[in-house]
Amino acid sequence: MSLTQVYLGLGSNIERETHLRAGLDALAGFLVDIRCSAVFESQPVGIKSGPFFNLVVSAFTDLPLLELDRRLKFIEADNGRYAPDRKGLPLDIDVLLYGEWVGNFDGLILPRAEILKNAFVLWPLALIAPDRLHPEAGKPFATLWAEARIDQVLAPVAFEWRGGQLTPPDLL
Repeated sequence: MSLTQVYLGLGSNIERETHLRAGLDALAGFLVDIRCSAVFESQPVGIKSGPFFNLVVSAFTDLPLLELDRRLKFIEADNGRYAPDRKGLPLDIDVLLYGEWVGNFDGLILPRAEILKNAFVLWPLALIAPDRLHPEAGKPFATLWAEARIDQVLAPVAFEWRGGQLTPPDLL
């Protein structure tokens, strides 16, 4: 069985802790060697809503890209993402990187453009994979974060999952 390393971005602005934990629990059901970044609070980008909690997850999967994306949509749906009466965004899970793949795969564009546009994606990536190279930019995520001029304010927040603290004390 061949495994592919994936990086996923998770965010929630409704019952943030509940939905992020539910998303992580669901991911743990079919991904291997899950590692989580610190969790950050951020203001919404592109929508009017309350603040978000965001993090990045690194894991390995044997699923093809489109099957992985399909499962992520089911997890989002299970958390009320597509409910007609929802207010805000209960859970958003995006494939940021799938191995070293670059391109448009049935409408799923990799690497995800938000990596270089949003601090709530780039900073967690820089923390969880500082030496990994962005497949198109060719620079490590830590360097991209250090050079970033993104006008967004992030605040690290304490967040526990499965008995472990995701955000290191030195960030709080």
